Amino acid sequence: MDVKLLGLSLLLVLFCPGWAKEKMCLKSASSCEQCLQSGPECAWCIAPQSNIRCHTSDGLQRAGCQKNNIYNPQGRVDVVRNEIRLLSRTEPANAVAWYVQPQELSLRLRPGVSQIFFLTITMLTDQPISEVNLGTSSVPKGVTITFRSVVSKNPVVMEVNVEADQCPNEIEDSNQSQNLTGPWSVQITLRGFTLGVKLEITLECQCECTSNREENSPSCGGRGSLVCGQCECNEPYTGLQCQTNSSLPDDDSCHPGPNATVCSGRGKCVDSFCECDKPVNPAQRYSGQFCECSNFDCPKHNGRLCGNHGRCICGSCICNDGWTGEDCGCTMNASRCVTTDNRVCNDKGLCECGVCRCSPQYAGPTCETCSMCPSRCLQHVDCVECLAFRTGAKKDRCDQDCGYLTVTVMETERSSPQPGEILCKRQSHEDSCAFYYTLQRVPFREERAVVWAKECPSAL
Repeated sequence: MDVKLLGLSLLLVLFCPGWAKEKMCLKSASSCEQCLQSGPECAWCIAPQSNIRCHTSDGLQRAGCQKNNIYNPQGRVDVVRNEIRLLSRTEPANAVAWYVQPQELSLRLRPGVSQIFFLTITMLTDQPISEVNLGTSSVPKGVTITFRSVVSKNPVVMEVNVEADQCPNEIEDSNQSQNLTGPWSVQITLRGFTLGVKLEITLECQCECTSNREENSPSCGGRGSLVCGQCECNEPYTGLQCQTNSSLPDDDSCHPGPNATVCSGRGKCVDSFCECDKPVNPAQRYSGQFCECSNFDCPKHNGRLCGNHGRCICGSCICNDGWTGEDCGCTMNASRCVTTDNRVCNDKGLCECGVCRCSPQYAGPTCETCSMCPSRCLQHVDCVECLAFRTGAKKDRCDQDCGYLTVTVMETERSSPQPGEILCKRQSHEDSCAFYYTLQRVPFREERAVVWAKECPSAL
């Protein structure tokens, strides 16, 4: 039976490599460093209150950790210096000018993850070249550097592969004279030449997030420091969010205030931590350290939570783009407030929540009417008459007083007014004839008028 189980395990490893890699990660890791050092595929979730910290990157995303909260360094290669630099042989009789590019690189190595770069070696001669042999100066313990020829003709291209086995054991390596994680300086040499390529190598065995320590973090209830997404609690507090006061009875850690109900009356206290009740509606839920928040206790608009234009988070509406207000019932779309001549509320009001709030005396969807204002027809009749027929009260001052108005005289049959136009009928000042005209406001001009020929009564 044991043999069969062993064979099955080997088959799983061979045919399910992704499963095997995930198993390598130390899911019980207590720190970011411990997690990353458990395997090259392992990543750490720095999001506060995450249920899973150490897993593969894919595994953390499946568990709900967003990609930008996943710390998974893979190392890198940076070119520090890359210039044409001649190399000379140590044997003068066979001296040939060479140069290699680049000349200096910086490598950050995550153990188990290879870093590869290429060296281009050029010989300034037309003669065939022999095999190029590369070597190195002393290499730190656990670091391996290998070479492979990619192009053998002039210029020669060599692939360089650098890899570290594992992070050093601080206890076992405490007597070593070298720095445990670097940086170390290593020279790649071309045998027979005086100059080579400089490498500066550093192991990535520490998590950068450890330096971003947030003291008295709200994620830790203000009772501890947030480090790499985890709380380091101040005495006497313990727990994932430092919610437990070890000097008090367990239930006291579940009170949001001195006289408050345990878990806000929405949950129960288990091991000094609130486990929130689940409402009957599966879409509804309580949350927060003391179950003080809900996703359904927010203002409503037209009977809908957050007007159906936002999300309810801890009693407050977070509105979608284009909506505002406490209940997300106010649209920011002002299209219904704009007149045909592109004026907001006819310049006689304010657009609020997509509706015009008109100034006193003005009314209508875009504040286009005014019950107390002089008629527009009456206001412009003298200028319409003088510009169209050169008659009327302003015929002698027409050009001076009526330059704001554009008049077009039509000979066709009178038509119905178009949207944005008003139809006017007025009696001529000089005869008993009447004339019709429409008025329309246009951008950058006060008014535009279209006038039809006078209609005079038939002579008896």
